[in-house]
Amino acid sequence: MARVCVVTGKKPMVGNNVSHANNRTKRRFLPNLQYRRFWVESENRWIRLRLSTAALRTIDKNGIDAVLVDLRANGVAV
Repeated sequence: MARVCVVTGKKPMVGNNVSHANNRTKRRFLPNLQYRRFWVESENRWIRLRLSTAALRTIDKNGIDAVLVDLRANGVAV
C-alpha cells in the first residue's frame, strides 16, 4: 500500500541528510500517517481511512461528512 494520505494527498518527499562536514546523502521524509476509524452516522457504518495528522485536524474542523463529500467528488471510493 502506498504511503499516501487519502484526504490531503501527502506523499513521501526526498531530501538530504546533511552532516557537520556538509556531506549529503539522500533520505526520504515520510508523512505521519495513521489508520483511523470513523463512525458515519448518515451511512450507519464505520469507515477506516489512512490519514495524515493534518487530515485528522481537518476532519476535526469540518466533520467527517464534509470530508467524505469532497473525497467522493474527487473520485475516491470510500
